Amino acid sequence: MTIEIPSRDEIREILKKAKRIAVVGLSDNPERTSYMVSEAMQKAGYEIIPVNPSVQNVLGVPAVSSLKEIEGHIDIVNVFRRSEFLLEIAKEFAEIDADVFWAQLGLENEEAYQFLKEKGYTVIMDRCIKVEHALTK
Repeated sequence: MTIEIPSRDEIREILKKAKRIAVVGLSDNPERTSYMVSEAMQKAGYEIIPVNPSVQNVLGVPAVSSLKEIEGHIDIVNVFRRSEFLLEIAKEFAEIDADVFWAQLGLENEEAYQFLKEKGYTVIMDRCIKVEHALTK
């Protein structure tokens, strides 16, 4: 089983349509990749929702401890947690009915991928949302 991700054109459409990005594992440390990537996406005009039970506030936005605490529709769930946590996050993702499950660069989990694809979700793994956004402009 191989993980197939959408084409660059499909990713461009996803990013053009999206407004709200929930970021699982977003750190409040400006040195961390999750912070830098999310800050760039926020500056690009996206609403960023930090999902991390260990922080109060990131990028001027109050954090929530789980996806289920977010009110309203989420376009993209961008994940910065190790690959072994992706299935657990995918299951929570399916409960909130967001549009796109996006695991950051270096993160892949075939079980999570299969689980979400069987439910008809768009899944992107092992890609950096900031890089893809820059490439699709």
